Amino acid sequence: MNEKRRLVRNSLFTFYEYALFFLIAFFLIICSHVIFVSFMDSSFNIQIRRYLRVIIANVLVFSTICTIIDAFRRKYRVERPVRQILNATRQLTQGDFSVRIKPLHSAKGVNEFDLIIEDFNKMAEELSGIETLRADFIANISHELKTPISIIQNYSTILQNPKLPAEKRVETAKAISNASRRLSELITNILKLNKLENQQIFPETKTYYVSEQLRVCLLDFEDLWEEKGMSLDIDIDDVTIKADSELLALIWNNLLSNAIKFSDKGGKITISLKDNRDYVTMTITDNGCGMPPEVKNRIFEKFYQGDKSRSVQGNGLGLALVKRVIDIVGGEISVESAPGQGSVFTVKLRRDV
Repeated sequence: MNEKRRLVRNSLFTFYEYALFFLIAFFLIICSHVIFVSFMDSSFNIQIRRYLRVIIANVLVFSTICTIIDAFRRKYRVERPVRQILNATRQLTQGDFSVRIKPLHSAKGVNEFDLIIEDFNKMAEELSGIETLRADFIANISHELKTPISIIQNYSTILQNPKLPAEKRVETAKAISNASRRLSELITNILKLNKLENQQIFPETKTYYVSEQLRVCLLDFEDLWEEKGMSLDIDIDDVTIKADSELLALIWNNLLSNAIKFSDKGGKITISLKDNRDYVTMTITDNGCGMPPEVKNRIFEKFYQGDKSRSVQGNGLGLALVKRVIDIVGGEISVESAPGQGSVFTVKLRRDV
């Protein structure tokens, strides 16, 4: 309502401007007429006055017509698009991210207002996408937090039973420990991803043996691959790289974890690290369940889990972390996969990251 009143006041102010312009113009014309006539001979006064009256009348009529035309022009070419933009902006500030403004003209007659409207629609579309991501993030994080918390609550209740056998008690305590670990990993990954996305982590580069780092990461997962009876085919060149070792460790750990997670018992994983002059190429191949194209295209999204049957082993943040680190260090990552044929993840990094 306040904006409408302000628009009305602006329109009235425009009217006052026109009225003032008319008064000044009329006053100047009358003064000119009086001064001009006062210097003329009386024999010419009547005829001159008649001509001047006609000229004054024509000027006033023409000015009035021009003023009316300009008023309509301002109303439909200025006030109307301004009002549309103001109304849309108000809707946007109230949380309606679906609002869009129709273009005023075709592509041939674009003016400044059309450019403003185009930018506004782009902004509204971006905000709509951000709002969707925010809503999805809240829904996903709520679900991911709820699952381990529910497990901890349920098994804690079971542990309170004094008649619970010792074997069952150990099994229940292990389930609580696993749920707690998963909850801790989830929170840690969320904090890491938040810092990476908000550029709160700045790479601290140093030259080190990335080949040795990869071997250490492999040993950290020794219990997991031995538990599943998996075999490893390792082909690692001795390579140095100038990079942030902690950030690259996030890449290796998450890719190795996924390869083991999505491989069946008795499966095989191939790890390769090659020095290609200016680049280092690391490849992890598994012969697990693989992915269809629609899943492969979304695996780097936060909380996305294509294989729901294995979701209990992760939280859908690992590959999002990997992609963000890859973007920060200026590397490349590609995926080749097919259902039932396993997956191949290839990471390409500059040696002087």
